[in-house]
Amino acid sequence: MSGFETIIYEKKEGIGYVTLNRPQALNVYNLKMRDELYQILGAIKDDSEVKVAVFRGAGERAFCAGADLTEFLTAPSPTIARQARWERDVWGLFLSLPQPIIAALHGYVLGSGIEIALCCDLRIASEDVQFGLPETGLGIIPAAGATQTLPRTIGRAKTLEMLLAGTRLNAQEALHLGLVNQIVPREQLFPATEKIARKIASRSQPVVKYTKFAILHGLDLTLEQGLELESKLASLALKVRYAE
Repeated sequence: MSGFETIIYEKKEGIGYVTLNRPQALNVYNLKMRDELYQILGAIKDDSEVKVAVFRGAGERAFCAGADLTEFLTAPSPTIARQARWERDVWGLFLSLPQPIIAALHGYVLGSGIEIALCCDLRIASEDVQFGLPETGLGIIPAAGATQTLPRTIGRAKTLEMLLAGTRLNAQEALHLGLVNQIVPREQLFPATEKIARKIASRSQPVVKYTKFAILHGLDLTLEQGLELESKLASLALKVRYAE
């Protein structure tokens, strides 16, 4: 896939690389990026060759510094805005991808940047990363899932502090809270992320997808229901193994 203005998409050796490509604007998420990301996510979901996806930001200063409020807060009408959201539910599509998604995070990861990162399954951060949710200070609340995905990751109290008081997290704080899986020097961010992506891509694709499904969906079930789900998926995985 090519011809996008705000995103670069590449596929190599079973890995799909998605690069937010507005470095002059700190990779701020705008309407064009929303539409292009929707196309790319749909392509990844339907592509059996993509075993894992990697998200990263172009430039040296930011993964994504939030949403372009000059665009998102000047929608022509609530009706049209709701229609566009229904037709291009990027966040729902993000969360429905069966393939694991890894985020390589550096610099500013603010607002929609955190929300994109939270839609990913693994998060690798460089030492210079800064997480923040400035929405309430701007008189709005997050609209892409942060009030739901962040407390499920770092807990209710810290999420409330970040949203209500505008507290930011550095790399070490994010690691301590479980927001990121590991911290690496800036120059090692992409090599470290690719190393994990290659390990995942080397494994049985159905088994990887079943494992992700069991964990993500099991969290919303009782333990008994979750164990039943795991048992069913384990049986499916064995069938796939014997069929290979």
